[in-house]
Amino acid sequence: MSINMTRCTLEDSRQLQYVGYKTFKETFEDQNSPENMKVYLEQAFNIKQIERELSNTSSHFFFVSFNDEVAGYLKVNTGDAQTEEMDDDALEIERIYIINKFQKLGLGKYLFNKAMDIAMAQNKKKIWLGVWEKNENAISFYKRMGFTQTGAHSFYMGDEEQTDLIMVKQIE
Repeated sequence: MSINMTRCTLEDSRQLQYVGYKTFKETFEDQNSPENMKVYLEQAFNIKQIERELSNTSSHFFFVSFNDEVAGYLKVNTGDAQTEEMDDDALEIERIYIINKFQKLGLGKYLFNKAMDIAMAQNKKKIWLGVWEKNENAISFYKRMGFTQTGAHSFYMGDEEQTDLIMVKQIE
């Protein structure tokens, strides 16, 4: 059993698109209408959008592989790449996405630890994220990692307004 992490580049845009699309659909398809899923997936994971995000120097993507097969990825943001206005001392985890068949293997924690390493290397004071209020598995995971809810914001899945919980972990 081997776990590896690699930083994503523009050359990885198609693989990143595939993994993002697959994981998002696996996780949220049952709780959302097919029309809203289609709209969101086409918006968030079209190749031009992926390339824009990969080209932003304030965003960083990392693939995690399990036994040489890409199992998921991490996306972190700093500065103006963050999806909410935050202080310069904050790092956002925008995505920890793990393909279903690779869940419960410790890969989410592995990606979380990478985000913490980045935050500490950049002298950030807090790490934060938004998580859908109905994603109980993710909320439980983030609580175990030391996050607490500090607020909420709207997230649009197609034409449906949903609520993401804002969770923060202070870095000591």
